[in-house]
Amino acid sequence: MRVVHVDSAREWRGSQCQVLLAAQGMAARGHSVTLACQAGGRLEARARAAGLAVRPLAFGGDLAPGAILGLARLLRAESPHVVHAHDPHAIGAGLLASRLSRGPRVVASRRVSLPLRGPLSRRKYAACDRVIAVSRAVARVLLDSGLPPARLLLVRDGVPDRRPPAGGRPALEELGVPAGSPVVGNVAALTEHKDHATLLAAMPRVLQAVPAARLVIVGEGRLRGRLEAEALGRGLGDRCVFTGFRRDVDRLIPAFSLLCLTSSTEGLGSSLLDAMCFGRAVVATAVGGIPEAVADGKTGMLVPVGDPGALAAALSRLLLEADRREALGRAGRHRFEQEFTAARMVDETLRLYDELREGPAMGERPAGIPSVAGSRCLTALGGIRPAAPAGGGS
Repeated sequence: MRVVHVDSAREWRGSQCQVLLAAQGMAARGHSVTLACQAGGRLEARARAAGLAVRPLAFGGDLAPGAILGLARLLRAESPHVVHAHDPHAIGAGLLASRLSRGPRVVASRRVSLPLRGPLSRRKYAACDRVIAVSRAVARVLLDSGLPPARLLLVRDGVPDRRPPAGGRPALEELGVPAGSPVVGNVAALTEHKDHATLLAAMPRVLQAVPAARLVIVGEGRLRGRLEAEALGRGLGDRCVFTGFRRDVDRLIPAFSLLCLTSSTEGLGSSLLDAMCFGRAVVATAVGGIPEAVADGKTGMLVPVGDPGALAAALSRLLLEADRREALGRAGRHRFEQEFTAARMVDETLRLYDELREGPAMGERPAGIPSVAGSRCLTALGGIRPAAPAGGGS
């Protein structure tokens, strides 16, 4: 199989991690893989370090001529069976480049549970041979946005199966966290939809119940200054540590007492999968695809969006109940092994590519939601349908 992955982002977030995992996994299985990505971006650097074939391009919106023409030249040279575009701008460039090169099938991934914006966006996704939704929540939003069901398939994201490296707790102590302190960890970009404000609002109540607790926020983003000021304004002082961007999250997450994610919208949540891999209990908001990963009361606890009181109660309970916290973590590890490994994600995506390569040409696709023979991924989105109009229906 010859595959070109396309991603236009400059920064490093969960989506770019998934792109790199997919490319590495496919290359490790003997497929020919090239990654077209933003020139000078973090994904380019990490992909090169991983030994992948990389084509840096100057992405800038859907209609960046240099990126489109460069990608078209790559497709003519490589003659891939599939172009897999991982973000909206990559989809626009991938579709145009494929047309210019009279080229391969185009697969798109959708990792956010936000509606498609406007008819142009809907047409762009509908023009792809397949659209991968990373959760049922994302699939529902795509259907509600008008995506033809025949284009849609569910393949959940995954993360590598690994064990905690040495030195986790010392890494926290290097950040100023006292030895033995219960630690609430958060790994997320500092953006509005991650809703760190609710987490900061909950922490004073957590400290009333667990005075020794600390909050460690791992990530970078344009809201950092505002959030640091808010933490100081709430009297958190040295009880809250902002680490910025870190490359050693595999050391930090296993050292947390639990991981907390307070997103107001979320496709699935890669940091939750990392926590489950390392056997950490999770407290998260019941939004988007999060409930598909975190089984409430079994692998973690779910709380309403924007509710500091409910969040504080859940965090305090698990910090105080070590046995329960550890039991949830073990159950999360088991759930990860069954449903959320990167190996499973790669295998299911490759089976989709095989189906496209062997199936009918675009325009001849049979009606109905596609299946992937032999795959453990969802082969029919049973129960998923466009939501009823507001104020009526069920």
